[in-house]
Amino acid sequence: MEAPPWFRDQLRPASEAESTWLRNVFSFIRQQVCPVLSGPAPPAAETGRSSNQLLGNWSKLSQCVQADECASHLSVSVLKTIQENTPATDTLPVSYRLLSISELLSQQHLACVSNLSWNTNQQRAWAREAELCLPGQRPLPRVNMLLIGCLEEVGGEWRLTDASGSVRCELLSPSPLWRDRPVFLPHWNYIPHSAPGREHEEARGFVEMVTPPVLLSPGPQRGLATDPVGGAEPTRAICIREATTFLYNRGPGSRIRGRRVSVCGRVLSVCPLLIVAGTTFFCFSLTDDTHTLPVLVKETSRLWWARCVCVDQSVCVTALRVCVLRGWRGNNILCATERSEIHNTTAQTTADGDAQAGSQSDTPPPLMTPCAAADDDDDDDDNDAPVEAEPGRHVVQPGFRIKRSRVISYQGTVTAVVSQGAGLYVIDRKVGLCLAYQPMTRRTLRAGDVVELYHVHFLYRPCPDFPPSMLCTCLRSTLRVTSFSRVVGSPPDSSCPADGVLPRLLLENNRGVSAYLWACHLNSQLQCSLVPSVLKQQCVCVLSWKLMECVLRPRRRGQRDIYSEMLDEPHTCPVTQYSADAAVPQYVSVLELTQLLQSNCWSSLSLSSLLPPGGPGLTSAQINAALAWSSRTVTSDPQDEESRRERPLMLVGVLELPSRTFEHTLQLRDRTGVIACVVTETSEELERGQTAVFNTAWIGCLVCVQHFTMATERFLQSDFPSYQHLDQDKFITHKHCRVYLQFSLDHIHILSPSVAMVTHLRHRGEEEKNEGGPLAGTKRRKESGSSHSTPSITMDTSRACVSMVIRVEEKEGVTWMNTGAGFKEKEAALTPSFSVRAAVIGPVVNWWCDPQNGPMTDREKGEEVKVKLVCSGVSARWFPLLQPGCFYRLAVNTHDRSVLIGCGVSGQSVVELHTDSTLEVQSDWRFHTLTRPLLLHDYQQPVSPSVWTVSQVLDCSSADLVCFYGLVSDRISQNDRMSTTAHQHTGVRLTMCDQSGRSLQVYLNLSHTPYPPGLLPGNTLLLSAFQRRLSKSGSVYCRYLPVSSVSVMSLGDKSSAEPPPAPIMHLGLWAQDSQSSCAVGRVKGHVVCFLLLQLQWCCSLCGSVYTQSVCPHRCHSSSAVFQSTAKLVIDDGTGEAHVWFSGSLVGPLLGLADSQWEGLQRALRVRGHIRVYLQGRSLVCDSDTDDSLLHFLLCVCSRDAACRLLSLTCRKHNTQKPEEMRRFSRGERDFMTRMTPPLQLTCLHIHGCH
Repeated sequence: MEAPPWFRDQLRPASEAESTWLRNVFSFIRQQVCPVLSGPAPPAAETGRSSNQLLGNWSKLSQCVQADECASHLSVSVLKTIQENTPATDTLPVSYRLLSISELLSQQHLACVSNLSWNTNQQRAWAREAELCLPGQRPLPRVNMLLIGCLEEVGGEWRLTDASGSVRCELLSPSPLWRDRPVFLPHWNYIPHSAPGREHEEARGFVEMVTPPVLLSPGPQRGLATDPVGGAEPTRAICIREATTFLYNRGPGSRIRGRRVSVCGRVLSVCPLLIVAGTTFFCFSLTDDTHTLPVLVKETSRLWWARCVCVDQSVCVTALRVCVLRGWRGNNILCATERSEIHNTTAQTTADGDAQAGSQSDTPPPLMTPCAAADDDDDDDDNDAPVEAEPGRHVVQPGFRIKRSRVISYQGTVTAVVSQGAGLYVIDRKVGLCLAYQPMTRRTLRAGDVVELYHVHFLYRPCPDFPPSMLCTCLRSTLRVTSFSRVVGSPPDSSCPADGVLPRLLLENNRGVSAYLWACHLNSQLQCSLVPSVLKQQCVCVLSWKLMECVLRPRRRGQRDIYSEMLDEPHTCPVTQYSADAAVPQYVSVLELTQLLQSNCWSSLSLSSLLPPGGPGLTSAQINAALAWSSRTVTSDPQDEESRRERPLMLVGVLELPSRTFEHTLQLRDRTGVIACVVTETSEELERGQTAVFNTAWIGCLVCVQHFTMATERFLQSDFPSYQHLDQDKFITHKHCRVYLQFSLDHIHILSPSVAMVTHLRHRGEEEKNEGGPLAGTKRRKESGSSHSTPSITMDTSRACVSMVIRVEEKEGVTWMNTGAGFKEKEAALTPSFSVRAAVIGPVVNWWCDPQNGPMTDREKGEEVKVKLVCSGVSARWFPLLQPGCFYRLAVNTHDRSVLIGCGVSGQSVVELHTDSTLEVQSDWRFHTLTRPLLLHDYQQPVSPSVWTVSQVLDCSSADLVCFYGLVSDRISQNDRMSTTAHQHTGVRLTMCDQSGRSLQVYLNLSHTPYPPGLLPGNTLLLSAFQRRLSKSGSVYCRYLPVSSVSVMSLGDKSSAEPPPAPIMHLGLWAQDSQSSCAVGRVKGHVVCFLLLQLQWCCSLCGSVYTQSVCPHRCHSSSAVFQSTAKLVIDDGTGEAHVWFSGSLVGPLLGLADSQWEGLQRALRVRGHIRVYLQGRSLVCDSDTDDSLLHFLLCVCSRDAACRLLSLTCRKHNTQKPEEMRRFSRGERDFMTRMTPPLQLTCLHIHGCH
């Protein structure tokens, strides 16, 4: 469209390009801007003002008869403004083009910046400053586009409008003089909206006005304009003190209905906009430094004050009326009316009304002194402390501190966006910011924004997963952006949805800031670690909140009082007090935990610490045998001496059956990995309390494991020649480790139960209710964790199936079986297999869908039939859950009931078969545990299998296969040197004991079975079908058979691994005990004499005596070990015993100090060997009697220090010699008598010498 001739003559374009550009400007203004100014106004419901308001404000433009004349006048104003803001005033910016709002929203999909006054060097300098401020962030790209439109305010939101549409605008310091005026934007940013699901035009993006807009035509003065008389107050305005008296004086006639007052004062606080019951309002407070006056603004036409009023600004508010705020105990409050105006009484320099509402001198320092104390009783007097200073605190109980926050003002730059949806940011790279206690704004903060915070709470270490210094806003806090970001920023995170689920949960439940911050941290962690199947069915935010409440159990608070929070003095809010607990659990993923255990397995290992006492005196074979296997257990509790952590650990995952066929333990899985678990639980059917896990309802449950033990087993193959070579890794030929967890199901929280667990908990709760007994603490924890508010993890069970109920009576161990079917390689043909002997207590029943662990019905009851279930291959994974004495429902997806009928063994009619039918369990068959509440009354009595103790196994003389349980007090690995594989540690010797202190050796050959975890000292094991045998010396031991099985019944720690103290034994009675009922005992007696003392240096390889520091057998060994042996006679008054001492016990026995013992070894280095023994009544030696070393030893063995009272723990020798006839001569007579040989003991420990 051609511009009028006078328009072209007045501007005089210098080129054809400028002429074309001018025509485009005129055409754009006539088509996009003039219709908004001179056309019919939109309805009042859309704009928030009367239909003729625009025409009244712009009478000069509305009086234009021709639209061309209106466009020409406005175009001239636009061009003058553009030329004033262009670096080159003699030319027109033909590279810039005017952009309509619809084009901006539909075509601009990337964040950008436009500044008409920039040249190339200025733009580059601006970009460098942005990169220096936020390293790693990309500055906003520059675009040559111009924006012109009418600036409107609708419901407290500013919008730029033209004929094609409107876009939301964010302003730093909006002025009421800009309302309903045509403006030109010289410097602006456009930020497109990237949130999914918001495709309507209003949410596509927004414009940030970096500098104030330029008004294209003058208008009348509005509110918040500086008074023309140098800041004089408006007439009839009263001060704060008089207004307070007017507001709270309830005397007769003191308040006249409909009376309006004007109040002047300084703005103390500006509260955010709130929407309650459909009403939008905000409050601000005025003060004169002695009195405070609250003002309520809920008039729709005055909501824009919330963006224009600034803290510390002196204002005068007119036409206020007194109203009653029923939700506030203060009751009376001044309320703005539709006639109210607000004036800035601070002297400011305004040019055409477009100056910003604040000055640079009003900017607070980076950390201002507290503007108000959180409480008058705060014991922290240092108000000028830096950010890292700790506020005052009040200790309410040991280990848990309740602190009081301080109220400060702060200015800084947002350097990181932790979570927009949760309202978490980082300022100045070291200070955290939480905005969750305020309503969410349309514009969230971006990295690079410069913000001012007034009346914000400073907290020190509220959560260990966030920066130590935290700022938290409340409903009285004011957040003001003073400079928009210059960088593009990172895309919004998906850990918390943009609609703010976590802040909504915070508002509904009113939890403390410490609990909220930890829930936000859990949310970000679970978003990365939960398995995809759980993420599809769960809202991670709700799950994180639930986990926080299960673990922390924050104290209940009352409903949040928003009016008291905004208006009361002294100020109180949810963040006035906060908890500071450094022992908040630390969430770790399975992969992080596995990598941590594997890295610490060898890095923190000292080989010398694995050796028994007297390690330097061990031979090469003894050293390598002691290093072959070792374990390290660390609890999740930080009080563990080996943990070296300040916080307990916590895991979240899904309990599953083993995924690999060579494992037969449960496993915990998350998205990052999987780890094996040795799990126990409390048995309601058996009276032993803790037992191996048996309830299949745990499979598929999403759980939080809070108390667990991290176990690491090390397997080492080495050829160390001596103790001195332990620091040389070249002697290690192979090493590997196994890591797994140990925990009880009583110490976990169910975050999302499986369908079977929901059924189990519901029926158990009904049983407890019927019995009238309270639930135990652990039961309550599980049921609280399985609230129906969280959906359960479901599986497809809609197919028809058949089932039968069985009771497991006996379970064999898992062994490798050579199936040979379907495998090409010989090694691949070995598959794990085990069998279960069970009693089928009813017929096979048809179901329309899988009943899982539903209550047992009458039609499932019938005659008992014995059956043998064989589980091999994939079905062997049910091994950890099938326990003797428990009931299970075996379900198969089919209509054919014959699949659950076992096949028998054919035989002749005259032969009576004593074998049970056999049923091979397929990979898709399922077992469901039926606990006591789910069974019929006839089967609710517990059936306990016959289980012995260690003492019963020792005393029994007729049994061959035994089933017993005991505590593991010691474990020794036995290498298979003939094995050609890397895994030679297939032999294990366990020392089992019971409460009486008696012990039993158990030998396991694991070459034909998958390696069982959990065989650690301190754990209680159930050993089934073990062979009881007698050694050649007559001692009892047990041996592992292919049918034997091992189950971990209860978990212990290092303290429980110590065996009970040995019983005190009298030597006379102990010698007469021919049944060997007690192998280890504690004796106390006097030393009668030394029978033998032998000291020698031996070759560490061949064991030959070292002489002159050379091995006589030429085994090329360069190392020797010192060995010592002593034998003495001890008497306790009831009898005598010969006690053997060896190794590190000989030195204390002789009463030698460490330096004397080391000197004795050096003196014997050349000689190599010395032996002192009793002959007659004297100690003699085979060597030269003039040797000084011999005299020293004779003196040590005969002095009173050696012949003293001893308290010893000894082991009795099983090879006791029988009685023998001895001849004695006295004079001419000979006497024959029967002599009982002395009791032979080996000292295990010296308790004391007196």
